[in-house]
Amino acid sequence: MRKFLCSVLALLLLTALLPAAAASEAGLVPVGRTVGLELALDGVYVVKFDAADALAPARVAGIRLGDRIVCVNGTKVSRSSELRDQIEAGHGSDLILRVRRGGKDMSFTVRPVYTQRAWRIGVYVQDRIAGLGTVTYFDPETGAFGALGHGVAGSEAGNPPVCAGVATQTEVVSVRKGAAGAPGELRGSAGQGGILGTIEQNTDRGLFGHGALGGGAPCVPVAERAEVHTGQAELLCNVSGTEVGRYAIEIEALSFGAEPCKNLRLRVTDPALLSATGGIVQGMSGSPILQDGKLIGAVTHVLVQDPTRGYGIFIENMLAAERDAA
Repeated sequence: MRKFLCSVLALLLLTALLPAAAASEAGLVPVGRTVGLELALDGVYVVKFDAADALAPARVAGIRLGDRIVCVNGTKVSRSSELRDQIEAGHGSDLILRVRRGGKDMSFTVRPVYTQRAWRIGVYVQDRIAGLGTVTYFDPETGAFGALGHGVAGSEAGNPPVCAGVATQTEVVSVRKGAAGAPGELRGSAGQGGILGTIEQNTDRGLFGHGALGGGAPCVPVAERAEVHTGQAELLCNVSGTEVGRYAIEIEALSFGAEPCKNLRLRVTDPALLSATGGIVQGMSGSPILQDGKLIGAVTHVLVQDPTRGYGIFIENMLAAERDAA
């Protein structure tokens, strides 16, 4: 379910800036709406090495996935275009790259290679992420909203900090159905509408921000993890246009282990959703899960070999993550 390419990405959205206990008392609006997401990162991050470049000069020099490139030959870079300009300006001479890794700055000497009529150092970098996502919940008292249930990873190294971001109006225009070994995805017209809210945090249990995303729907109580049980539950998701549907699922197992966003194992049982999507597809992460009239969590992952099944996160874990990020 974690498909985050540099050009087309399936993401989702999350937030709420109240402590878990306070949110539980006031209740939250379960949303399930798909939105467009545009995230500006706080710098230029290495997300992939160029497999076509056998030398991969940056990797040979010691650069790692997830490194933030801060300076080239003493000149600060904050956009991928600025990095490209600095590499070209060197005309093949050694470059001193200063990178930030785990809160520490370090320097590496990289010698570019000339391929495809340009000087290159063998990396793909990212300074922004754009795509689709599903809003999990909205707090009408604070304007906080949230979804996803897991972070938006810029690389295999983890979730890069977000310095700015927006959620925009969109609609689902088509669905590629999931099949064993081939996860499906929602496709939409992201970025075509107005701004609905801002995105402020990217954590391992979701994105967080503020906006107007409740649509006037009523609040429901928030369940503590001890209240969640196996058995029937309900999934709210947007798989066509802007309409949010309610679909039957079954909670098959619970986990209180180390993985913060795989607390529930669930199975889609609703014939209508199975017909439309084949089960859980990319873009549904963050779709809210209700049980016994309470918000208990959100979808986070699909089982690749069985798209009717997947994982979800306790809402309690999501609220703890946004509280810690505040």
